[in-house]
Amino acid sequence: MSAPSTRAVIAALDARGGPGCARFVGGCVRNALVDRPIDDIDIATVLTPDEVMAALTEAGVRYVPTGLEHGTVTAVADGRPYEVTTLRRDVETDGRRAVVAYTTDWGEDAERRDFRLNALYMDGEGLIYDPTGEGVRDALAGRIVFVGDAETRIREDYLRILRFFRFRAWFGRGAADAAGLAACAALKDGLARLSAERVSKELLKLLAAADPRQAAGEMAGAGALAVILPEARPLDRLNALVDIQLGLDQVDADLRLAALLPGDAEAAAAAAHRLRLSNAQRERLAAAAPPDAEIGPSMTPAEARKRLYLLGARTFEDRLLLAWAELGGEGEAWRGLLRQARAWTRPKFPLTGHDAAAAGLKPGPEVGQALRRVEAYWIDHDFQPSREALLEQLGR
Repeated sequence: MSAPSTRAVIAALDARGGPGCARFVGGCVRNALVDRPIDDIDIATVLTPDEVMAALTEAGVRYVPTGLEHGTVTAVADGRPYEVTTLRRDVETDGRRAVVAYTTDWGEDAERRDFRLNALYMDGEGLIYDPTGEGVRDALAGRIVFVGDAETRIREDYLRILRFFRFRAWFGRGAADAAGLAACAALKDGLARLSAERVSKELLKLLAAADPRQAAGEMAGAGALAVILPEARPLDRLNALVDIQLGLDQVDADLRLAALLPGDAEAAAAAAHRLRLSNAQRERLAAAAPPDAEIGPSMTPAEARKRLYLLGARTFEDRLLLAWAELGGEGEAWRGLLRQARAWTRPKFPLTGHDAAAAGLKPGPEVGQALRRVEAYWIDHDFQPSREALLEQLGR
């Protein structure tokens, strides 16, 4: 927030509207307060979008009119984007999007925000403004409390139900705010009105928290999880997986989602498709889902190498971690398999179609069938047979 590029954007706005016309807002202020990393820097201003663009032009700062219908212009300084949004008040809402009007009242702008710890502003000199009077205390205490009436805030945008649990996972401490939790439970059916992309983004952000177990439990208890993920299984496997990942110093939101899904490739793929996940995510979830009886703490290194070759390292590790979460047991045995998987280099099968042709096989399906039989022999013998031995096997 004190970087030269950031200062240049604030200075450009102040030059147009006077000192204090632009303030940092939301997540960057909250994270600065609680000593968390700051990713995105959002700026609120009393200037209209036209005035913002004029101010940036005068200062030689590049901009992109990314969301003029919502009052947002993205300034770009030293390659870094800064969303600059005019103060707003809601004129009309339908649970998914809002019609807004501009205002110069910082309190009105704060009233339309979701949680008190997100309704914080800070000027270029570091002075914090807390229009609700509780945002700073909430941030420091780890309280997630809606601005004003919780049900009113949710009816403005039902995604705030998921944001309530996501912020609980990332910043919450202690018991959840009773009024907020009750409002989320009462209005959970509104989640069905949201786009799949918005839902999956919030769900994966929640699961990407270091320890989302309490928040996930609260979301399930409120009935919200069943609305967005009706196939979700009980949370025992997710909770065990998070515990394992904490011990490994690892966070993997996609695998945590897999832990919530049934052990069936088609069901996992269908859920991923409904959530509009990427093709890579869909393929990963479908591959990880089926229970794998061959993967377990008693498997030998040779058995692990065989399974690694057949599945690939990513799927092997995913199934291993899900099995570990499901079955429990002595951690060191599972850890040993995990170390083996991460150090494994896939061997290359020594024979090709040219070898089959040289052995007298005519082009066609028989070539592939013969090579697969020889490859199976090679795998069953722990990849040890030499090329000469495999050629002899091919000759048979």
